[in-house]
Amino acid sequence: MSGAPSAEAPAPPGLGAKDYRLFVVVGLLTAASALTAHLHVGAVVPFAVSAVALGGLAMVVGRSIDGLGERLGPGMTGVVQSALGNLPELFVGIFALRAGLVGVVQSALVGSVLANVLLVLGLAFVAGGLRHGTQHFAAAVARTTALLLVLAVAVLIVPTMTAHLNLPAASHEKVFSDIASVVLLVVYALFIVHTVQGRRGADDVRQPGPWPLGAVVVVLSAASVGAAFVSDWFVAALTPALGVLHMSEAFAGLVVVAIAGNAVENVVGIRLAAQGRAEYALSIILQSPVQIALALFPFLVLISPLLGGATLTLVLPPLLALVLVLATVITFMVVADGESTWLEGACLVGLYVVVATAFWWG
Repeated sequence: MSGAPSAEAPAPPGLGAKDYRLFVVVGLLTAASALTAHLHVGAVVPFAVSAVALGGLAMVVGRSIDGLGERLGPGMTGVVQSALGNLPELFVGIFALRAGLVGVVQSALVGSVLANVLLVLGLAFVAGGLRHGTQHFAAAVARTTALLLVLAVAVLIVPTMTAHLNLPAASHEKVFSDIASVVLLVVYALFIVHTVQGRRGADDVRQPGPWPLGAVVVVLSAASVGAAFVSDWFVAALTPALGVLHMSEAFAGLVVVAIAGNAVENVVGIRLAAQGRAEYALSIILQSPVQIALALFPFLVLISPLLGGATLTLVLPPLLALVLVLATVITFMVVADGESTWLEGACLVGLYVVVATAFWWG
């Protein structure tokens, strides 16, 4: 529980003053995003306010899932957390494709993977390591999730290689991408089944969540609707702001959109690691990039022709593809032994800083 219920209005059991303060702040940020989107306040202010509002809405989603407690077990908690936490990225992707910003979508999707496996995972290792020393988690589960991410990235890379090497399949880029996307979605469905089956034995140790289910549904619904509107305003403000800030589309997608959209993993994963709950932290942090690579990216590829804007494929720019492969392979190596240290975390964060810098100029 976050605190005592508000004395001014009856609160559902489990919702405390801290929760309501978060709701009020995010509500004000969403309203500010709406106002700046329709008023003449320059190019940068709407962009900045909408980015902060997106991050706030993602935090509300994360807090509501956190309100479920441990009813679902670590595996399914990570699945549900990441699926709902990726809603802002889904909406940003849809509106950006409608606006023809394919580069932003590609860099945002890759950036979300990088932000989780390098920045957030690294900070979680640092926070947990400095406070608790070497932390341990289920190595088999971590290896399975990380290996799934590596395999998903491998499928993403094949269309990229055929295109840049001018192989015969390059002339069938969209069809090839669609086939690969269907394969990724099928693998993701199998992953969900595997996760559910693997956690059935943990039912007897799950604890009821501090929030009632009705409160979770209401908060999630409101946050999802808000994320849809804010994403639209954010994309509309993106292009004018980039010209003023002299920021490339690639950097905006890779860093700004990715970090704003991953506020759930940023806050929840690092907090759990600092509390010594390394297994839950790792599950939540790694589930998000797996869902992006296996579900969100292929889903956007398949629906992009229906949006009336740009068509998205699995063909990535060479540098994006390279850093994606490097990051996922390194992540597998780091988590495979079932333990983490603060030094490993610092190395991951350092690599993220270098990658982000490389995209500042485009």
